[in-house]
Amino acid sequence: MNSTTSLPLHQGGITPISALHPDIFQSHILALLDGPSLASLACVSSQLHALSTHDILWFNICSSTWPSLNHPRLQQIISTFPSGHRSFFSDSFPFPDLQPLKLDVNSCTLPTELIFAVDVYYQNQIIYSKVEELDTSSSWFLCSPFRVDLLDPKDSASTPVRYLGGSQDEAWLQHLEENLSLSWIVINPTRKKAVNVSSRRAVSVQRHWLTGDVQVRFGTVTAGDEGRGSSRELVECGVVVTCCGKEGGEMHVREVCMVMEDMEGKGLNGKDSLVILEGVIEQGRRKGGEGNEGKVKFEEFQERKRGRKEENQRKERVLDLVCITVGVLGFVSFWSAILFK
Repeated sequence: MNSTTSLPLHQGGITPISALHPDIFQSHILALLDGPSLASLACVSSQLHALSTHDILWFNICSSTWPSLNHPRLQQIISTFPSGHRSFFSDSFPFPDLQPLKLDVNSCTLPTELIFAVDVYYQNQIIYSKVEELDTSSSWFLCSPFRVDLLDPKDSASTPVRYLGGSQDEAWLQHLEENLSLSWIVINPTRKKAVNVSSRRAVSVQRHWLTGDVQVRFGTVTAGDEGRGSSRELVECGVVVTCCGKEGGEMHVREVCMVMEDMEGKGLNGKDSLVILEGVIEQGRRKGGEGNEGKVKFEEFQERKRGRKEENQRKERVLDLVCITVGVLGFVSFWSAILFK
């Protein structure tokens, strides 16, 4: 004869959490939570903290949030993080905080390798994933303009998204801005740290003036490695997803690339980009990973770039005027000296 053991009831007939078996609580309750909810629950009590820190919970959250992490190399690297997948989520989910870098440029050790885990989503469904490993130790990389391309120029990745245009072009571009999202996680395997440098949601969508391809831009603005007023006071880490296709047919992702630009629109070289990325990774300061803060910061950055450009143009006009004036005075003085000699 089978016997049934009833759980003790709290006043009002409610079963307290302590009465539930930990395995049941983890598999039927905690496993249903997303990352931010699980992290919040862990702060409620020491018991919930102990239950919420099991790596399998955070493994499932990370794998479902970023499918690119299922790459064997990344799983091995994440397992070496201080708290495994929980540490990785803590690093990669929030936005980097826009604070001055506290990194000694002259004494910091630059990484010899970076790994990028990239996921592109349409209406929160994955349409493209890629893991890119980059050797950053060569002198060629350090001196060349920083640019990371995930696709060969001759290749493209098909997607289940229907490509529109023509009379619906404006609405289609707006639709892409609202429904296309991207995660670009930079991982330093040596320091066992990571940061997500994407704005998540698009900050701008436009067609290329020559090819007509759709360029969806994601960008994060971070503090640069120079002081206030310099061209690298702020730096944009920009990611462009280029899409193409025939109207009514399948949309293809033709290019996914990342570059870093200063406030004058100049691209940074590999060494300068590494310094800034390392500073952002080491900073440790993060802010919430939801909302459209990325677009707001991007628009503010663009406005400051325009202001800086106008100021430089004004200074150039003044300098040109001074040079012309000096030239005219010199010319007049020269001929005056000859005529009245």
